[in-house]
Amino acid sequence: MDDSHASDRALVDAALANRPGAFERLVRAHQGLCWHIIQRMVRNPEDTRELCQDTFLRVHQCLHQYRGESALKSWIGRVAYNIALRHLQHKRIPLVEAYDDDGCSPTECVADDFDLEAACVDAETAAHLHEAIEALPPLQRTVLTLYYLEENSIPEIAHITGLASGTIKSHLFRSRLRLREALEARTGVAA
Repeated sequence: MDDSHASDRALVDAALANRPGAFERLVRAHQGLCWHIIQRMVRNPEDTRELCQDTFLRVHQCLHQYRGESALKSWIGRVAYNIALRHLQHKRIPLVEAYDDDGCSPTECVADDFDLEAACVDAETAAHLHEAIEALPPLQRTVLTLYYLEENSIPEIAHITGLASGTIKSHLFRSRLRLREALEARTGVAA
């Protein structure tokens, strides 16, 4: 067990033993991840706040089920993702857009050289990029956030979302492609 898993286990054990402040430390450590996942999926601040509370309530109720087989952040991310997913399903909001399959293989998807960080060179481009990200379907926004903002690996995102690695790579590719097209259309410059 590596250091992060050991510290995860210690925090979980402390929270399960009802040690003062333990669950609050767990919430503080993972509330940003929870907020990012849910906000990217539902895009409504009031719903996001409520769903984040629901997530940590569910984490509190089910913490005894955490086995330490994955990072605690991945486990909590999975809970947040599932709660947001159920919310979208209840509201009948599609998770992804229907689009033509362009036959992109995972290798081709990874080979895409679009650099999101370089696209944020100035404030205007950053504003256009933010608008373009917000226009993406919920799943693509979430995968982008987990990968670029939360810096999760493909396997971690797969654990959180339950999607196959190739599917995640495809969503990242399609998202970067849509962002590039949106930036090129807004700025007139090839991104």
